Amino acid sequence: MAADRTLGALGICAKARGLIFGTPMVCDALAGKQKPRLVLAAADNSDGTDKRLRDKCTYYGVRLVRLDADGDTLARAVGKSARLAAVAVSDENLCRMVLRAMEENHNV
Repeated sequence: MAADRTLGALGICAKARGLIFGTPMVCDALAGKQKPRLVLAAADNSDGTDKRLRDKCTYYGVRLVRLDADGDTLARAVGKSARLAAVAVSDENLCRMVLRAMEENHNV
C-alpha cells in the first residue's frame, strides 16, 4: 500500500501523544485555542462527515488531507480498535514528519 509510510508516521504521532482521534474531538480542537496543524480524513467517510470536516477546516484555516486508507486501516495504524473517520496532528514537528511521509508517497 502506498500509504504505509504515512500510516507509520501517524503511528509515531499517536505514540508521542500528538494526535487527536475522531471527528467530534477534531472539530472541538479546531474551535479551541490550540488548533491542530493538520487534519487527515479516511477515504471511506460519508458525505456528511466529509462536508463537516471540510467546512470546519476551511473556516479555521487548517489543512485537510484525505488519506488513501479506510477508517479501519487508519484506526489500526494509530493503535485504536474502532474505526476512525479522522485524526488531527497537534504538534508542528510531527506535522512536518507526516507531510514529508506523504510527499514521499506522492499523496500530497
